[in-house]
Amino acid sequence: MSLSIRNQLPGTVTAVTPGEAMATVRIRLRGGQDLTAAITRESVEDLGLAEGSAVSALVKSTEVALATGPVEGLSIRNRLPGTVTDVATGSAMASVKVDVEGGELTAAITKEAADDLGLSAGSRVVALIKSTEVSLATA
Repeated sequence: MSLSIRNQLPGTVTAVTPGEAMATVRIRLRGGQDLTAAITRESVEDLGLAEGSAVSALVKSTEVALATGPVEGLSIRNRLPGTVTDVATGSAMASVKVDVEGGELTAAITKEAADDLGLSAGSRVVALIKSTEVSLATA
């Protein structure tokens, strides 16, 4: 199956914490970072997720925010440090490629935000992703 989702990060499930309707799934990415996905319990069961399961974390580029300074006081748990490798801007939007340990992320942000942050190749950033915006796929 081909997907339009650009951000597909491979990893291994390290923990599954079930709740009433939702579960959190902790994933160790190939680069060593931890990522958390909040998905339905039914999805955990349908995918057969357990500690040690190989998965790909899928995140739409529109769900990746970028920060150029220290990140404090946020509920967003997924914070992946990286380096900007490319910034392609149009009249309204920018596509920012970020090299993170073990992969690459693309963030779709407004051109104004990219300009305000002074993003260019070599800029150090932190990619921020809400756990509810992480989908999981198995092979």
